[in-house]
Amino acid sequence: MESRRRELLKRLLIVPPLVLGVAILVLMARGREGPERVSPGEQPRAVRVIAVPSVAVVPRALGHGVVTPGMVWEAVAEVAGKVAQIHPALKKGAVLEAGEVLLSIDQADYRLAEAEAEAEIRSVRAEFAELEARESNTRASLAIEQRALDLSETELERKRRLLERGNVARSAVDQEERAVLDRRQRAQSLNNTLNLIPAERQALEAKGALYEARLAEARLDLERTVIALPFDARIAEVTVEASQFVRAGEILVVADSIDVAEVEAQVPIDKMRHLVSGRPERPDLTPAELGRLPELLGLSAVVRLHAGDFTVEWPARFARISDTIDPETRTVGVIVAVDDPYRQARPGLRPPLIKNMFVEVEVRGRPRPPGPIVPRAALHRDRVYVAGADDRLERRRVEVGFFQTNFVTIAGGLSAGERVVVSDLAPAVDGMLLAPVVDEGLVRSLVAEAEARGGVR
Repeated sequence: MESRRRELLKRLLIVPPLVLGVAILVLMARGREGPERVSPGEQPRAVRVIAVPSVAVVPRALGHGVVTPGMVWEAVAEVAGKVAQIHPALKKGAVLEAGEVLLSIDQADYRLAEAEAEAEIRSVRAEFAELEARESNTRASLAIEQRALDLSETELERKRRLLERGNVARSAVDQEERAVLDRRQRAQSLNNTLNLIPAERQALEAKGALYEARLAEARLDLERTVIALPFDARIAEVTVEASQFVRAGEILVVADSIDVAEVEAQVPIDKMRHLVSGRPERPDLTPAELGRLPELLGLSAVVRLHAGDFTVEWPARFARISDTIDPETRTVGVIVAVDDPYRQARPGLRPPLIKNMFVEVEVRGRPRPPGPIVPRAALHRDRVYVAGADDRLERRRVEVGFFQTNFVTIAGGLSAGERVVVSDLAPAVDGMLLAPVVDEGLVRSLVAEAEARGGVR
């Protein structure tokens, strides 16, 4: 019984604090004013904007391709023989200077051929000397014989006159006539010999020319036994070893030039069209002037290597355009050249442009006249969102010039300095109130890219 009274007493002790709390809440509620009613108002949308810059845009077109050497040289054996000597550094990948002897072929057989041709030439020269002496002797003999003939003919005339007067016998006249005929025969024989000498001289000259040609061929074969690099090159392939017998026509070494590297990149035709900001003064260009067309149009190029977070650039020359267009991809081959790609190499910073390296090619045209540009993300089909003077949204139709990687040029409908919304805005309602925040960093990167500064694309 006592315990039940204690339990009831504990429960009654809870009631006074509860009553006191309720009283305090009632008093506080009576002393406080009610919440202020605010009519719903227009809330501005926070957006990023840029002041549209006016930039002299450098139009560009991007393509990709692989690096190829400017020249590929194949060392072809022009003579047969055993390889007598080979350069110790003649290995695949080695870089050698112009004039370095890569290998030589045994010269013994070709030196014998040279000596044989020289001996034949000496023999012909001796025959020439003999012919000249024979001609000289024959002319001397002819002169003597002609003098004797003249004397005989004079004597014959004298005896004929004596015969008419009866002072000499007929037999003496006949004998003198036979002597004159004999001397005429000998003179004629000597003349015939002299007449044949020019033909003999021509035959000797032809024989001498033949032996001279053989000598030149032997000496040329001797030169061909030594194979040297015609220019600074990197060895791409070696198919010969020391003491190996090679046949004429075999490819022994393949080397790539290192003074020029070329890249043929496939560029979309519509992108190439925007690179040409002007035309040559004369439409009827000569073939030589057509070869200078990239220079006349102000085209240049940059070769770029991307390897993870590592990017390297090389200034390049716009060399030429490929002779064909890919009908499937509608791209044209643009060939650019990089001068001295190996000499530009810096260990750890810039590798050399190596054959078959996959690179990006950026072709650039002349800067266009200054005009407004906006980021591509700010263009919604044919409209941009403009923050007006009263921070109200205007969905404005614009005329697009041409697209680049991250921006687009505006040909009409927008002026430099106007504020264009560059952040996502959905829904976008004309006249809606904005809270614009200028993105200066975006403007700087946009201008740098449009002016092709700092390796941006």
